[in-house]
Amino acid sequence: MNICKTFCCAAMLCVAAAASARTEEVRIDGPSGKLSAIVQVPDALAEGEKCPVAILMHGFMGNKNGMLEKMTAEKLAKLGVASVRFDFNGHGESDGEFQRMTVPNEIEDARCVYEYVKSLPFAGQVAFTGHSQGGVVAAMTAGELGADKVRCVVLLAPAAVLRDDAIRGSTMGARYNPLDPPEYVELFGGLKLGGEYIRTAFSLPIYETARKYTGPACIIHGTGDQVVPYTYGERFHEIWPGSELHVLHAADHMFSKEMQAVVDMTVDFLMKNL
Repeated sequence: MNICKTFCCAAMLCVAAAASARTEEVRIDGPSGKLSAIVQVPDALAEGEKCPVAILMHGFMGNKNGMLEKMTAEKLAKLGVASVRFDFNGHGESDGEFQRMTVPNEIEDARCVYEYVKSLPFAGQVAFTGHSQGGVVAAMTAGELGADKVRCVVLLAPAAVLRDDAIRGSTMGARYNPLDPPEYVELFGGLKLGGEYIRTAFSLPIYETARKYTGPACIIHGTGDQVVPYTYGERFHEIWPGSELHVLHAADHMFSKEMQAVVDMTVDFLMKNL
């Protein structure tokens, strides 16, 4: 992987609308170009003081300004925890083409963001949260980095089904030959899923890599999730002894009716373990 360098916007921190945090938009070097990110730092943080930092990872076709990510960042700031939420390559305002996005290069993105966070003068312990595919990335990156670098992890509807989808030859409704993927397949919204995504997903060692993480973990999943069956979340609970598992009755993939409760559970777990 390329050495991750960072480039911060020249503008000074500005006061966020919520008045609980100072917010800065930054550009972080990743393997596919610049990654767009938002850093939120609690207003109460004194110069020279350190605080925990949560890195928030969005899901497939999502972005850093999803409601789960924004609500989590805002609540953490009020409780004295900083956060960095970012767009993966090919998503949102980050560089790169969606067609070239893969889970392995999203893991490289996450590692670059981790290195950026550790370079911040106020950064203390680091936590990961990830929704859907971002949950897979969070789990695998935590497995690669280890519990000595990642203090705790929260997975929200982690999409480990993506490997089984690739093996079956069906991703987000798009059908293909999994043994001979095309250059790309068309998804809704005009997006193109690249053949390399399919090839890497086909044999992606999701649970094998995540299993290496031995720190505190929390998994939240809904029984009404029709994108990622909740049994995939249960599997993470099985490979992480001592992890917390919250199975929410009838909750969908986006936690559309339970979003505040999910944010509260996420933040409560982070505050207990950071």
